[in-house]
Amino acid sequence: MAPSLLHFKTAAVAGASVTAAENDNVSRVQLPEKTRNSRVLVLGGTGRVGGSTATALSKFSPDLRIVVGGRKREKGEAMVAKLGKNSEFVEVNIDNEDSLEAALSDVDLVVHAAGPFQQAEKCTVLEAALETKTAYLDVCDDTSYAIRAKSFKDRAVDANIPAITTGGIYPGVSNVMAAELVRAARSESKGEPERLRFSYYTAGTGGAGPTILATSFLLLGEEVVAYNKGQKIKLKPFTGMLNVDFGKGIGKRDVYLLNLPEVWSAHEVLEVPTVSARFGTAPFFWNWGMEAMTNLLPVEFLRDRSKVQELVQLFDPLVRAVDGIAGERMSMRVDLECSDGRSTLALFSHRRLSVSVGTATAAFALAILEGSTHPGVWFPEEVHKIAFIRDSLYLNVIDLTSQCFYSLREL
Repeated sequence: MAPSLLHFKTAAVAGASVTAAENDNVSRVQLPEKTRNSRVLVLGGTGRVGGSTATALSKFSPDLRIVVGGRKREKGEAMVAKLGKNSEFVEVNIDNEDSLEAALSDVDLVVHAAGPFQQAEKCTVLEAALETKTAYLDVCDDTSYAIRAKSFKDRAVDANIPAITTGGIYPGVSNVMAAELVRAARSESKGEPERLRFSYYTAGTGGAGPTILATSFLLLGEEVVAYNKGQKIKLKPFTGMLNVDFGKGIGKRDVYLLNLPEVWSAHEVLEVPTVSARFGTAPFFWNWGMEAMTNLLPVEFLRDRSKVQELVQLFDPLVRAVDGIAGERMSMRVDLECSDGRSTLALFSHRRLSVSVGTATAAFALAILEGSTHPGVWFPEEVHKIAFIRDSLYLNVIDLTSQCFYSLREL
């Protein structure tokens, strides 16, 4: 079958539109008047992911009031100086209920980017958001946390609060890519979607720093949950290597099985019977190191957050040095196979993960502020509940502001 590309064109939704700024080549999102001056609290706002999100939000919608939440005032004030006059810093401890609720008491949306989410026993920020009736978004990349967050759906509906979990780059954008592939297959094909495969590549830590390093180590302590013909199976982490072609600029890379939440949500929401997710990095010896850690370190060690943090501190100087050489290019590829033999893929690549993750998270935040996201707790692939994303404006925000490559291709 001849290859074909599908390009997304700018689309307007009720109350919101995208315009390109003349001087800075940044797309501006015009939110409805009632939410244009909303106060947005970014927890973890002094970190790489949270800081990137706060920066993206201030560029997309300069009238938003950005509240940077963190534990270190010096870092917070530095971020506020970077963001400008419509920003402020608040000291907050996400493990302290009183501190959380005080921080959430006068904001319209909280963005939870204070990872890692692995081995967290409670959804403390989401619970505080529901208690204070504050809209919620997180960049969770942990399966157990995401499932626990989803269990608060009825409480969110009762509180009339919209919430999105796993709303970053991967998971997040990758879920939307999968949803679009499945939607197109069911509308254009006589066959049913049978197999969905997520493949991710990031050079080094992608410039995301210690948090993504801690996340990677913690994931090595989790059994991989995948689905095969509707049956849940458990596999050893960082096994099942595949050599995947990520296209121009990145080429073929080795990727390995990890326990990621989009596998569960895509299986449940999109009803695809066979789903798995893999990740790989560069230089190649980092992959070897991850394999060695999986085989040599006790599972109990890799599941202990405090021990993993000690390991991160040990490796951090070396990782930063290698990051300076490797760069932070990233790519996501989602493959779908259907029962009639039809195969399609979606591909998203970007020069800088630290920028693209902020752009993606900001787009989900704008989906909530736009006003049409339904009350409840939603995964990104539940696009019928997130109108901003459903109408493709989300993808245009990604495309116009990040100079990324995004395509759908039929094989």
